[in-house]
Amino acid sequence: MPNLELSALTTLLFQIAAIIIASRLLAIVMRRLDQPLVIAEVIAGIALGPSVFGALWPEGMTTLFPQPSFELLKMLSQIGLVLYMFLVGLELDPKLLRGRTHTSILISHTSIVVPFSLGAATGLWMYDSYAAHGVGTTGFVLFLGISMSVTAFPVLARILSERNLMSSQVGAIAIACAAVDDVTAWCLLAFVVAVARAHAVTEALWTTGFALAYIGLMVFVVRPFLRRLAERVGERSGLTPDMMAIILVMLIASASITEVIGIHALFGAFLLGAILPKDGRFAEMLVDKLESVAVVLLLPLFFAFSGLRTQIGLVDGAQDWLVTLGLVIVASVGKFGGSAVAARITGLPWREASAIGILLNTRGLMELIVLNIGLDLGVISPTVFTMLVIVALVTTFATTPLLRWVYPEHTRMHVAASRESLQLVERGAPFTPLICLADDKSGHGMVTLASGLVPRGAEGARAYALHLSPSTDRPATERRRRETNEQAAPLLVAQLRANEVQLDLRTLEFVSTEPGLDICRTAEAKQASMILLGWHRPLLLEGVLGGTVKKVLAHARRPVGVLVDRGLEQLGRVLVAVAGNADDAAVRQVARQLGAASSAEVTVMESASEDAVLAAAASGYDLVVVGVSRERVLSDAGISVLAVHAPREAAS
Repeated sequence: MPNLELSALTTLLFQIAAIIIASRLLAIVMRRLDQPLVIAEVIAGIALGPSVFGALWPEGMTTLFPQPSFELLKMLSQIGLVLYMFLVGLELDPKLLRGRTHTSILISHTSIVVPFSLGAATGLWMYDSYAAHGVGTTGFVLFLGISMSVTAFPVLARILSERNLMSSQVGAIAIACAAVDDVTAWCLLAFVVAVARAHAVTEALWTTGFALAYIGLMVFVVRPFLRRLAERVGERSGLTPDMMAIILVMLIASASITEVIGIHALFGAFLLGAILPKDGRFAEMLVDKLESVAVVLLLPLFFAFSGLRTQIGLVDGAQDWLVTLGLVIVASVGKFGGSAVAARITGLPWREASAIGILLNTRGLMELIVLNIGLDLGVISPTVFTMLVIVALVTTFATTPLLRWVYPEHTRMHVAASRESLQLVERGAPFTPLICLADDKSGHGMVTLASGLVPRGAEGARAYALHLSPSTDRPATERRRRETNEQAAPLLVAQLRANEVQLDLRTLEFVSTEPGLDICRTAEAKQASMILLGWHRPLLLEGVLGGTVKKVLAHARRPVGVLVDRGLEQLGRVLVAVAGNADDAAVRQVARQLGAASSAEVTVMESASEDAVLAAAASGYDLVVVGVSRERVLSDAGISVLAVHAPREAAS
């Protein structure tokens, strides 16, 4: 067998595949622990590095990550970081500060000054024992200070979104403070990098002067140009390839200029994103174009590269671990303490002030970026780098459980209804279905079905349409949609059909990380008579129902109907098949409701076989209603089928 040697490209492709697979597998575990994706990616990077993979199988790590490949991996990860920092800048919307400028600036600046001071003091104390050879005191102390001051704006945004806190007072203040934090911290970092790279104070001052001049150029010259560009995109209702090319060239140019100036390419990428207009859909379209490539493909490479540089074994002995613990305490006391006290001074109760302190203590990715810059410049040693990576992991990991403990009442479901707040519907009210819409294809048939179940003209007769959005780290996008009352496409389609059939439809939309459970919770809060779901796959077997539908069937305390829609336009003739099983009660309830609330001709077949039901269904019915166990009817019927499931406690 010939000796196979991997080319540089093949090695890189294997590395990318291994990194993505490890990140996604660990993401499953972290999701169950209610942790953000960044934790999984950081741990995956460390696991692939010398601390785990290299310790367990040194030859395997050397084969997958040979030393000559590090430079290529580093360059590719830096490109991912440039794109990602541009996306972070895009999410820094000045309107997030609306109405809370004074509060946000006070809290955020306190949350920078206090941890920076404590970090600098700690750096001064650590200098003799832990500073790299030849590093000046000033650079080491400043980097320790800035590493204690960082807040991970993207990670914070995702945590707020996953906990449904984005539109709450605490969430709004926290995201506004994080926005100010990001701008302040990156300006400080630019100055610190200038000092670290400079060989004299005069050189540092020149670098700072060039940086200020460049910021002025971007704000007063480039920003108006971008505004006109955004208007053209809005007029054409789309982001053309030519427009995309212009933005990418500007991004490369901005990153290159700040790198040449001496304040790092990431600052230029961040600055361009920050000054780009946030009104309209220009910024949102840019995010849609770049996010998948930057976040899914390239960003994990940065975490892996950071993991390859993280050697847990360097933190050796009781003294090193005590210093690491001390750094965790200094970071938490400075960030949490400074933020919480400042929030309390502005008039917030202690519980809300503590929640803001916990949120702003999230470091995650931004901390790793700062640490990698420090390590590349030789300001911090590999040992201090490893210690501070542990600090970033611990403070980020602790955010969600501490927030749940300190601020539990706001971890409940928070529904942003389009025209009403979430309130209980009185028992004894008319039949009220909850329609759950995953896409804009299911709304038409689902509303048609609901119109036949809701009695016309009865007091309080209505249906609810629910659309759940996945969690996001785009606060600017969520803010714009709230301000414009922009509905998701599935709700718009459903509302149009409801107007046609004269159905009073109330729409609900919110972010969810547990769609199945949130559907059940919403049904309880609204006291819905029935949950209606859509299904579009060719086979619908109770044993293979997956995802959200399976979760709802398992946890719902109310009847559930799963509509297999094959073009349902009316409810003229309905065939109801009773099978003699646990779902019969719910099937009969639907039959009674259709007969009482609509003009449909309802035919009930008692204990009929599946063959008989299929034969009858072919004789001109608009809808067949069966239990979920009627597998052949669900898959083989040529017309729309409603599979009904009774909650087991009700059936028993």
